[in-house]
Amino acid sequence: MEKTYQGACHCGRVKFEVVADIEQVRVCDCSVCKKRGALIYRVEEQNIRFNTPLGDLTLYKWGTFTGKDYFCPVCGIMPFRRPSTPTATELAGGVKPFDGWAVNTRCLEGFDIASVPKVEISGSKI
Repeated sequence: MEKTYQGACHCGRVKFEVVADIEQVRVCDCSVCKKRGALIYRVEEQNIRFNTPLGDLTLYKWGTFTGKDYFCPVCGIMPFRRPSTPTATELAGGVKPFDGWAVNTRCLEGFDIASVPKVEISGSKI
C-alpha cells in the first residue's frame, strides 16, 4: 500500500516527501555506495516532492557523470540521487533506463528498514 513518507537529512536542512509502497531496498556494492551505506528505493518522478530547492544542495557526479548525487552541504547526508544513465554495455545486457529518483530510505521518517528484503545490486561489476 502506498504511503507518504517525510524525508530529511541528519540536520534537517534538506526536506522532501515520497509517495511509495516500499517492498524492498537496494544495496549496491559499487565503491561509492559501499562507503555511504545507503539503502535505496527508486521512485518515479511524480512520487517525490522536494521541499528544499535542489540548488541548495551539493552535487557530486562520478563514473559516467550521468548520475547525480545530492548531499546536504551542512551535515553531508545524501538523501536522494538521480541514477546514472545505463552505458551501452549495460543496455546491451538488458538494463533498462530509469528516469526517476533513488531515495535513501534511511532518511525516511517512520520507515522500518528491517521490514523489507534487501536486494543486492552489483554496481562494481558494471
